[in-house]
Amino acid sequence: MTVFKTFLKVLNKCKAPIIMYTVILIFFGGFNMKTSENNPNFIATKPDILIINQDEEKGITKNLVDYIKENSNVKEIENDEESINDALFYRDVNYIIYIPENYRENFLNGKNPEIEIKSTGDYQSSLAEMIIERYIKIANIYQKNINSEEEIIENINETLSKQTEIQITSKLDTENLKKATFYYNFANYSILAGCVYVICLILSSFKEQNISKRTIISSMNYRKYNRYLLLSNSLFAIILWIFYVILSFILVGNIMFTTHGLIYILNSFIFTICAVTIAFLIGNLVNNKNAINGIVNVIALGSSFLCGAFVPMEWLPDAVLKIAHILPSYYFISNNELLTKIENINIESLRPVLENMGIIFIFTIAFIIITNIVSRRKRKIG
Repeated sequence: MTVFKTFLKVLNKCKAPIIMYTVILIFFGGFNMKTSENNPNFIATKPDILIINQDEEKGITKNLVDYIKENSNVKEIENDEESINDALFYRDVNYIIYIPENYRENFLNGKNPEIEIKSTGDYQSSLAEMIIERYIKIANIYQKNINSEEEIIENINETLSKQTEIQITSKLDTENLKKATFYYNFANYSILAGCVYVICLILSSFKEQNISKRTIISSMNYRKYNRYLLLSNSLFAIILWIFYVILSFILVGNIMFTTHGLIYILNSFIFTICAVTIAFLIGNLVNNKNAINGIVNVIALGSSFLCGAFVPMEWLPDAVLKIAHILPSYYFISNNELLTKIENINIESLRPVLENMGIIFIFTIAFIIITNIVSRRKRKIG
């Protein structure tokens, strides 16, 4: 009880950093979620195409040009090679089509005339290529079986007019799941920074000469002493975690009331306990209060950058992600990312999530064991 009372007195002096890390979480986590709202998943666009038609614009040639105009933005550019190349270089057009002379006549005679192209090589030029290839493949099929040009054009247009109906059967609320992922990914920093700063400050206070000597000569063994401190620090961390969970309900919304939301919460709880043991280990290794700010930057900021809390994992180099595997934050953030892709919650779909939670738990046990070893050796030295 004496240990716990002393803990509360020291904790009362640490309100400022707790408030600061919470404000950072609200501001940057909320900003990331707002940015996510403004980024739609898909926008259908038409490629910008330049047509250089060296044939007469009639019959099958005219029909091809009309089809391209209907499915793309046809640009008008001066017909000289320098202007055309400049337009391609500056992305004024994505795709340039050269319809050769006598294209219509050669096509009707089954000579399969070649259409030359130039492209920017980006996704819009790929879309333009798909548009052209679709027309030519269909046209070649009808040309081999029909002799009348008018009938060929009629069949081509009828086939191209058919559209496939797409139905989205997934019930996954990806937009709100991404909001939750942004929030809890950023919470990696706030939880780690809050726990490391406050717990290290508390432990350094317990290491002050007078308190330390009284503890060493007391009848309480180091295991019991560490257990009391660990439980006290865990209580603080759990209260901090509950506060951040309540914030997630306010900022993220109804998705937190679903099974997915429950798993986000459970994942963050397991990580919070791990963060306590990390802070407890560092607090036993470091005696200097002035060094705590630097430690917070190295541990919280470093792991957040390496593991994808601030920058999405898919944007990070493979070498960075390989290094990140040695940090518990990697498995916490990986779980948050996995939850955006799991539609049906069952044992099989949750297997990778549970494995990551197990790894975080192993980290927690390892930190506790190392802390006890360090604490015992320091007492012997003292």
